[in-house]
Amino acid sequence: MRTLIQAFVVAVALGCGVAGCAVTKGQETTGQYVDDATITSRVKTRFAKDPTVSAMRIHVDTMKGVVQLTGSAKSDAEREQAAQLASAVPGVTQVQNDIKVESATSESNSNNNRQ
Repeated sequence: MRTLIQAFVVAVALGCGVAGCAVTKGQETTGQYVDDATITSRVKTRFAKDPTVSAMRIHVDTMKGVVQLTGSAKSDAEREQAAQLASAVPGVTQVQNDIKVESATSESNSNNNRQ
């Protein structure tokens, strides 16, 4: 009986350990999570290399191959370039472009507030 209880405890411990390795971000598998992290890294690298896109103001999140872009851009051209760069990354199935374009008045107001 004691051996049976020990075996049960070991089985439960192993089961919990394996379950602890599962990724719970949106019910992704570990492989999908790694793929998404790779896609995010590649998109950010392309932003950093492109002189027209700010890698600091635009945020990238990837879930099951769908890239979501958020943050701000100085122009519509920067916003569109960011989406094009993201969509060209291998593994990207869709790009959700939620980047807001900063208006000239909000930028001048923030500069006036700094003075």
